[in-house]
Amino acid sequence: MYKILVLPGDGVGSEVVREALKVLKKVESMAHLKFETKEAVVGGASIDANGVPITDEVLKTAKDSDAVLLGAVGGSKWDQLDYKVRPEQALLRLRKELGLYANLRPAVIDSSLIDASPLKKEIVEGVDILVVRELTGGIYFGDKKDEKDRAYDVEIYSTHEVERIAVKAFELARKRKRKVTSVDKANILQSSVLWRRVVTEVGKRFPDVQLNHMYVDNCAMQLIRNPKQFDVIVTTNLFGDILSDEAAMLTGSIGMLPSASLGDHHALYEPVHGSAPDIAGKNQVNPVATILSVAMMLKYTFQLYDLAHAVEQAVKDVLKEGHRTLDIAQNGKQTVSTNRMGDLIVERIKH
Repeated sequence: MYKILVLPGDGVGSEVVREALKVLKKVESMAHLKFETKEAVVGGASIDANGVPITDEVLKTAKDSDAVLLGAVGGSKWDQLDYKVRPEQALLRLRKELGLYANLRPAVIDSSLIDASPLKKEIVEGVDILVVRELTGGIYFGDKKDEKDRAYDVEIYSTHEVERIAVKAFELARKRKRKVTSVDKANILQSSVLWRRVVTEVGKRFPDVQLNHMYVDNCAMQLIRNPKQFDVIVTTNLFGDILSDEAAMLTGSIGMLPSASLGDHHALYEPVHGSAPDIAGKNQVNPVATILSVAMMLKYTFQLYDLAHAVEQAVKDVLKEGHRTLDIAQNGKQTVSTNRMGDLIVERIKH
């Protein structure tokens, strides 16, 4: 039996999670598995109910679970709160306390959606990038202070933190095209000098994987100029946050992209998109990113590779048939609702 903590969160979170759970139910019945799901509030919903973005009880349940499935957190309703108690702090605390140091963000161009990309077909056709972002160190977790007329955020990395994310990137690259691009700012930042030195040393353990280094500003340009040059990109928390969103838009819609946050003992899966309060409750949000996050869960936590592939293939089949949610509709194609898209994908999952 697999134990999954379900955290719908805020805005459209509950709508996309609902469709993802349909997929889990289908997989469960099809493969004679048992997924035990437990639901809890987090983010803004937890602030409203409990006064904090995440309770100690929910954190304990997360630690006792095999995996966490998250919808989305945040929204304008809570924007006026101090950053220390905003909904996003739930994510930061989950990442830190569960040791989720590796964030995996794939950006893959589906041939059925190539016209949705803002870039020319010849530039994005065949793009398959995996951004591996260090998630529990760097500037987001360093010392920070606001002194009215000046403020600072400190970027700190240890050899251990860089080494473990680099190892993860090289291991993943071995299962792909065997190419790692490490992104830093070593010409300016001392933390990046350490980053480049450690990644280079780790690279010597993987002689079958090609390693090259790139400054972050050049990488941002190259993602638009020639994205097909990349396979696995490994980078810091801040740079990864920015570059993974840029890579996401190569696909034309952030609503298509899943993510996995992995540690040595725990894992969290969530769509890349936010809570989208403007369309919450309208049955319009694209559930594909969350459904593909479930596929990542099946792959990385449960090692159910065939079932993960079956879910991914079902998504491809539905898109190939021309079904579109509002965010990816083009060329006059008729749109379907959130729950209809979920139902169509469930119907096409075959094992």
